[in-house]
Amino acid sequence: MPNKILTFSVFRSWKQAMSNHRKLIPETLPSLNVGFALFLVSVLLLPLSLLAQTAEESLSQVPINSFILKEIGSSTVLMEKDIDRPVSPASLTKILTCTMAIESGRLDRDVLITKEATMVEPSVAGFKPGEKIKLIDLVKAAMVNSSNDAAFAIAIYLSGNVDAFVSAMNAKAKMIGMKNSRFTNPAGFDKGIYAGNTSTAGDLLRLTEYAVKNPVFNDIARLEKAVFTEQTTQKVYSLKTHNKLLDKYPYAVGIKTGFTTKAGCCLIARAIKNNKDVLLVMLNARTDRWHVAANMFDMAFLGTHPDSASIFSLSKGDSGRVRVSVVNERVRSGKRVYHLSKAALRSKNNALALSKSHRKPKHNALALAKQSQKAKRGALVNAKSGRKTKKHDLISSRQVRKNKKRVNLSYKPFTLHTADQLYIAA
Repeated sequence: MPNKILTFSVFRSWKQAMSNHRKLIPETLPSLNVGFALFLVSVLLLPLSLLAQTAEESLSQVPINSFILKEIGSSTVLMEKDIDRPVSPASLTKILTCTMAIESGRLDRDVLITKEATMVEPSVAGFKPGEKIKLIDLVKAAMVNSSNDAAFAIAIYLSGNVDAFVSAMNAKAKMIGMKNSRFTNPAGFDKGIYAGNTSTAGDLLRLTEYAVKNPVFNDIARLEKAVFTEQTTQKVYSLKTHNKLLDKYPYAVGIKTGFTTKAGCCLIARAIKNNKDVLLVMLNARTDRWHVAANMFDMAFLGTHPDSASIFSLSKGDSGRVRVSVVNERVRSGKRVYHLSKAALRSKNNALALSKSHRKPKHNALALAKQSQKAKRGALVNAKSGRKTKKHDLISSRQVRKNKKRVNLSYKPFTLHTADQLYIAA
């Protein structure tokens, strides 16, 4: 009897527990679903967050103080590093100077070059005090050749003096949205009385996006050479660009280079491919800026995930610059220029090397043939000299015989006239 009572009580408690569990499941199911959903989201997002963190850490290793890569017309930044860090922009400052000159509406006016404009450090166009240069030609000199004398001549012409123009520059910068920039001169000097000329990658991107809206700026920014004449003496100035990216990357279309000892190597570049227009701002690059810029553009066009390894190695196989052995065609300033890819050049050089190696036996045979010909010529010369000697000997012998014959014909025997006189008739 006690065993039955115990069994009944255990069975009843188990049945009650199961009943309570069935009541509990519907109540806890929503919270379980939410928890499971959160778990799935965390599992899915964790690799993405780690990937983003890895990409950020990878880009931080690139030996460039700050940079930003962005497609024009898009709010998405493709690549960036310390874009709000104030640094010296060097001659990238001239983009603002030239933009203000273009917007002045006086591009066709003659500008008198003052002595103050010429008393600047290189790079300079070499203007002389008293010369007259059109304002548009000064803009070309400042943008293409980064001429400091041109930048100062623009400032003095537009505002009367450098200080007044600098004030106008800073006001224009604020209007554009350059919140972290401060300019002290129109050329980009950053030491001495011009110390404190600073900007950021983000501000310079805003400036460039503003500037490229002007078609005149675009036309000048992509020039490889600026040729113009002085208005009084008709002296011709021919100034070349410092932007080597125009020759190294087929899709590059400008815009400006910069360098000072403090700022390092700086670059604002633009590239267009398949209706994709990309801008790059690079400040204080402690590496080959042309190579890195080309790789960054390739990653932008290919949609490749940005990392430091790709930035430095992509040039060995990317978007047709190297991998495809074809000729890239580029039209600039009305002239058509062709660029062989590196692989094509390598294959061409290998073919030339092979052809040279194949030609070596032929060259050796030709050399032997030439040597044999020289030997034959030497033998012929010797034979000719021998014949000449023989001929000379024959001529001499003939002459001797003639002389002997003459002597024989003229000989007469002695005639003895008297005992003490000897007469020889000749």
